[in-house]
Amino acid sequence: MKKWEKQTMKIAALGAMALTLAGCATAKSSSSQGNNPGKTIKIGVNMELSGSAAGYGEQQKQGIQLAVKKINKSGGIKVGGTKKKIQLVIRDNKTSNTTAASVAAQLVNNDKVVAVVGPATTSAGTAAIPNMTKAAVPSVSPSATDPDYTLQKSGKVQKYIFRACYQNNFQGATAATFVTKNLKAKRVAILTDNSSDYGTGLTKAFKKQYRGTVVSSQTFQEGDKDFNAILTALKHKKIDAIYAPGYYSEIGLIVKQARQAGIKAPIVGSDGMADAKLAQIAGKSNATNVYYTTPFSTKASATNKVASKFMSAYKAKYGSTAPTFSALAYDSVYMIKAAIEKEDSANSVKIADGLAKLKNFKGVTGTTTIDKQHNPEKTISIEQLTNGVVSKVYNVK
Repeated sequence: MKKWEKQTMKIAALGAMALTLAGCATAKSSSSQGNNPGKTIKIGVNMELSGSAAGYGEQQKQGIQLAVKKINKSGGIKVGGTKKKIQLVIRDNKTSNTTAASVAAQLVNNDKVVAVVGPATTSAGTAAIPNMTKAAVPSVSPSATDPDYTLQKSGKVQKYIFRACYQNNFQGATAATFVTKNLKAKRVAILTDNSSDYGTGLTKAFKKQYRGTVVSSQTFQEGDKDFNAILTALKHKKIDAIYAPGYYSEIGLIVKQARQAGIKAPIVGSDGMADAKLAQIAGKSNATNVYYTTPFSTKASATNKVASKFMSAYKAKYGSTAPTFSALAYDSVYMIKAAIEKEDSANSVKIADGLAKLKNFKGVTGTTTIDKQHNPEKTISIEQLTNGVVSKVYNVK
């Protein structure tokens, strides 16, 4: 009997030890969640490289590649007492929400990236969030501007979701203030791209902030070509300005047709207009007295050394002036670099922690501090076009 008791006690002791070890293993596993780097630091790119938003995606890819090239040329990112180079894994989400979610899963589960840049659009980025969150891998979108993008339905912040651009509500409100204070416009007409939350969100923020009279509020769809009926109706109304938030493809045509109709009032829009193609579509002479909010001004090199070097490098590489979306994507890569160096770790969870703590980050698009909702606090600019060229910049804080 005593022998049996001794054996039972020994088995119990071994069992207790096994449970203890299992507990340690579980604790270790939970503390090392997320993806870890190997010989390189893998950064994924979930980007609209084909489809309707491909123009923006290609610009962002160029900014990302330029940033990685510069970082790797200097030896890489310092982490754990050594430097590791970045390895980019680029995948096309085809401007499809379903594909964006699938790409996110591939990047975090198969490619084992520790961070992702993109997607460019709010809808594609939102579709990717569940897979990013499940894998505990952070993403930085250069251009997802919907106010709720970084928030859960409950209002709590999405732990692994960040952006390098400001939100629509800030952008729309800034435009309203500018129209009132700088343009002295007491009566405005609004033309909204209601194809997505981008245009409708900007309009909502503008209307909330604007203190004048909205004489007319009309909508259009992505892909529309003929705006003459709307503009003819506006011509017979007394308006001091037109607010038209949308993308350069449609706004360029609105500018062209408005000027051809004899409407000389200022046309004010959003960062979707911040592309040289706007003037090409509108015609240089028509692209006069045109304004848009933007996180990056081509005049920034005069006061920002980081921007100056970026613009020179971009010009040398691609033979053209750096667009806003390339600048935002470039900053997105450097934000991830800063987070890794701050935490001295390239573990994906640690990178998310570092991004959340980012303060006074000196980037191409200005000095950025990430707030509690994972939005950047930064200066906004308004560029003025005259004959298709940026003739003046207004900096608004």
